[in-house]
Amino acid sequence: MTSFPHLFSPIRVGKMEVRNRILSTGHDTVMAHHGHVTDQLIAYQEARARGGVGLIVAQVSGVHETARYTSHILMATDDDAIPGYARLAEAVHRHGAKICGQLFHPGREIMETQDGTAAVAYAPSAVPNARFHVMPVPLSLKLLREIVSGYGDAAARLMKAGFDGCEIVASHGYLPAQFLNPHVNLREDAYGGSVENRLRFLREVAAGIRAKTGPDFVVGLRITGEEHDSQTLETAEVLTFCKMLDGDGVIDYFNVVAGTSASLMGAVHIVPPMYYSGGYSAPFAAALKTIVGKPVFVAGRINQPQIAEQVLETGQADMCGMTRAMVCDPDMPEKAKDGRVDDIRACIGCNQACIGHFHKGYPISCIQHPETGRELTLGMKTKATLRKRVIVAGGGPAGMKAAAVLAERGHEVVLHEAEAQLGGQARLAQLLPGRAEFGGIITNLQREMELAGVVVQRRSPVTRALVEAAGADAVVIATGGRPHRPAMEGGEDSHVVDAWQVLTGQANVGASVVIADWRADWIGMGLAEKLARDGCRVRLCVEAVAAGETIHGYVRDTMVANLHRLGVEIVPYARLYGADGATVYMEHAASGEPMIFEDVDTLVLSQGHDRVAELEAELDGFSGEVHVIGDALTPRTAEEAVLEGLKAGLAI
Repeated sequence: MTSFPHLFSPIRVGKMEVRNRILSTGHDTVMAHHGHVTDQLIAYQEARARGGVGLIVAQVSGVHETARYTSHILMATDDDAIPGYARLAEAVHRHGAKICGQLFHPGREIMETQDGTAAVAYAPSAVPNARFHVMPVPLSLKLLREIVSGYGDAAARLMKAGFDGCEIVASHGYLPAQFLNPHVNLREDAYGGSVENRLRFLREVAAGIRAKTGPDFVVGLRITGEEHDSQTLETAEVLTFCKMLDGDGVIDYFNVVAGTSASLMGAVHIVPPMYYSGGYSAPFAAALKTIVGKPVFVAGRINQPQIAEQVLETGQADMCGMTRAMVCDPDMPEKAKDGRVDDIRACIGCNQACIGHFHKGYPISCIQHPETGRELTLGMKTKATLRKRVIVAGGGPAGMKAAAVLAERGHEVVLHEAEAQLGGQARLAQLLPGRAEFGGIITNLQREMELAGVVVQRRSPVTRALVEAAGADAVVIATGGRPHRPAMEGGEDSHVVDAWQVLTGQANVGASVVIADWRADWIGMGLAEKLARDGCRVRLCVEAVAAGETIHGYVRDTMVANLHRLGVEIVPYARLYGADGATVYMEHAASGEPMIFEDVDTLVLSQGHDRVAELEAELDGFSGEVHVIGDALTPRTAEEAVLEGLKAGLAI
């Protein structure tokens, strides 16, 4: 009997029977090509269906030529798209899962165009978008009717391809939500003003879909409960709109999310990072369930089956969106069903390789599970033809991943870690405010090693003598990095410490601190937040255009908001030059002019890392294979470390 009886009970949605309450919500994968489904996208979704998900809502499909909000959107505007959708539906159905497709128009929320020129966007009214700085064209009635018709035509194509249903995207400030929002919809015709008028567009879309499909075809609605923005659609009005739509009898389910694409503060909630608690959108779903008669789904940081079970058991929702949980571990549903909860690779909400890749225009993946998105190239772990004796030097993310994959493939693997604990720099990352969950990468990779049968030796630095004594056939060098100390003027009479010393409590930091942040990532900002919460005056000097320039926007904006509330002074374009007593000298990175900071008790360096790779030189002439990975190759992030661990594990 499963430990999650509610999560693994079937549910009927319209005429569709779903095997469990686990939902993979619609999310762009950057795996479409020229608007069509690709083999890569099919392999990605099939992995989730094989892993036991109940319902997959495929990524957005544009319903009109004006809906192209990225250069890699799926388009359902032509019958040429049907064969690709059919192949996708067949692959998902083959494993017992159901599939619906999102129908989409962004309105003014356009990220990019096909050729890099500024977008021409259409919206209910000429109200500009704050996040993408788009000034839209007000929709004419002719174009409005074309778009409404496009929704129905797109739904008919999905139905013809064998999809079980569709989902109207009225969430996150996209076109239907723009009609609903009185701050954005300033129309004075039949589509603006009163509640009934502002709902008219969405009602016509839903009715048009139903008229062009069949009674067995599911029609769902994705809706934002709380936009978390100052120019928001009020929660009470959202409930009113949903109640009216429920009364129309067309919508088969309501899918609740949070946030809006229209602003930086609202966009964070589209894919909330680890700073937000699990299932925090569930209270709105619970309120909606009391006034509608159709199933209510919810998504928002539901990354563990225990959280989902609680949401369902307490009656807050009928199905849980667990998208990133399955990006991180496609087999999460089957593991949970079988009671193997310790084997689940839990999402840590870092946003780096999933939504972070999307915003850079790359296929999505996961820093813990780089096989995601690479199912066709790195997804198969074939057994080794010749069993080799392999030593892995270093127990950080790179070494642990390499060791786990090597052992899974049948090699005899011993991992040697010089320190008493595994985890490398991830052990430090989890000490920063709000980032304790990052330590989950250690727990997850350690479990992968245990399951694969890796032997771990702690307090055991690797030397050539050790390698030769063990008779190793191959060595993977994953010895990581150490804090980089840049050459700088002066400093002899100044109190200068590095990030590692601060986090491990080895530095006595004074009351007034300057952080010299070359990396422009979460380390400098995390140090600033920690020290500000400790009561220090903090000046964060970043050698970049902005703090957090190198990390995903939703993480950056959350951290910047925290620093603003704490009164941290952020200084961009600041390159470290030197220090003298209580004065720190910077150089403006664009103008070259001096920047002087006085009354400084402690200068904290966040200047990146140097590789620790002495073992590579020591093994010069070694007859076996040598692979250098992660920061030992060159310092970067956990994402590259784990990916290179996987590749090394497949190469030997």
